Amino acid sequence: MCSGRPLEGAGNGVPRWMIAASGPVTDRGYKTRLIGQPVPITARRRSPHRLPGNTAGLPPPFFHRISERRPQVAWYRGYRVYSVAMSRMMTKPRPLVVRNANFRALWISSTSGIFGTSVAAVALPLIAAVELQASDFAVAALSGVGFLPWLLFGLPIGALVDRYRRKPVVMAALVLRIIVLLSLPVAFWLDRLTVEQLFVVSFLSGLAAVFCMLAESALLPRAVPREELIEGNGLMTGSAASADAVGRSLGGWLTGAWGASNSLLLQVAASTASLGSVATLKVVETVTAPAPGNRIFHDMAAGLRYSFSTAPLRTILLTGALWNLGGAIVVSLTVILVVRTLGESGAMLGFLTASTALGGTLGGLTVKWATQRWGSGTVWRLSMVPAVLGYSSLLLMTPGWGLIPGFVGLFLAGVAIAMNVVVATSFRQRVCPPEMLGRLGSASRMVTWGMLAVAGVIGGALVNPLGVRGAITAGLAIAVLAPVVAAIGPLRSIKHLEDLEPVPVESAAGSR
Repeated sequence: MCSGRPLEGAGNGVPRWMIAASGPVTDRGYKTRLIGQPVPITARRRSPHRLPGNTAGLPPPFFHRISERRPQVAWYRGYRVYSVAMSRMMTKPRPLVVRNANFRALWISSTSGIFGTSVAAVALPLIAAVELQASDFAVAALSGVGFLPWLLFGLPIGALVDRYRRKPVVMAALVLRIIVLLSLPVAFWLDRLTVEQLFVVSFLSGLAAVFCMLAESALLPRAVPREELIEGNGLMTGSAASADAVGRSLGGWLTGAWGASNSLLLQVAASTASLGSVATLKVVETVTAPAPGNRIFHDMAAGLRYSFSTAPLRTILLTGALWNLGGAIVVSLTVILVVRTLGESGAMLGFLTASTALGGTLGGLTVKWATQRWGSGTVWRLSMVPAVLGYSSLLLMTPGWGLIPGFVGLFLAGVAIAMNVVVATSFRQRVCPPEMLGRLGSASRMVTWGMLAVAGVIGGALVNPLGVRGAITAGLAIAVLAPVVAAIGPLRSIKHLEDLEPVPVESAAGSR
């Protein structure tokens, strides 16, 4: 099939990438040899009428995209070049979670942590609403207390995370979370549990989550190559959403079977599993010593400035803040709507909120395909619309079978939210310098997740004058501003966010 004279090397005018590949490359469906190992190649002169146009200097991606059912082929300076060896070496890549041990450790830790957190997300407000008979304001505000540390301490913690190795930070945060959460069932057994203790434990657990999540987010680019970040974040988001769905469903059932306070023992066990998984993590961490006289406030300011340094980062940050503020108002009132207004059980509340997590599983697992099909910029913009519509379905719910619109709407919202989060997070990780990852993550989450803390207070303040459904409508009015900003902002016509990435210094120098 491959007739013509052989081309032995780059000395014949053929680029090195057509003689030897820079493997192992598995994300395109095959494995390659290392640079410097020749791949058998033959070539023949192209007929002028076969393929018009200037095809000289075709990049490696063109060479690699040929169907695996054919020999590897590309045009180069009038030659049709075949690589028989590479076509024979093709194999289906193993999943990232199987082939990358460091990613697997982070994936298990994150999934276990989300599972435990979702149990607590159902149990804590039910402890307040059912076991302690707290007010509507306290129940709504409790959902935001766990995010208050992001607003108060997100920036300094992000600066600290960039100054130290991240693995010990994650482990210390997990130990703190285990201790404070274990205090709730112990207080319940001793009949000493109070609403004030709920708020303190929720705050301290949220503080531990700030350290843990910022350090894990900064570790992910160390464990996963840049070109696999979309896949890695998609798997993390999808599995986290699955764990969230199982945790909320199981947590809702356990609050009735064991009691809301006792169900928190499940989160303690999940946090212990996360701690064991992180202990197996093996990544090379380079810690940059701060310059003489460099104070932590300087690092905090640098992270905040970088978060607003470009139009894409500013737009993504603004839309995330608007959505979190409006959406979290809706979420903070869901407990009151389902348990007190509709008279449903805690188990039904768990199943309802789990539908969002199930949708998130589908969104996280399909976001890579969606971005390849329509572009990451398009997915980021359009995903906000079904998210708003899905949350709006809560206003249509009635007792019994009337909950179905809420189940369907929250499932669709979960799909859309997961896709949006994966695309935005992957873009930040790709453009941010490694030494700034902790500070960028803290500054971004201080703004976006800080809104979750504010939303709980706003939701609690609105529920009395407007009623539950009126307060939910107010939250939706704020959330709808996020897709509006995306539609009219500077990213309205960007199909691929990857096109906005800065050119690496070494690449720019090599092209001169």
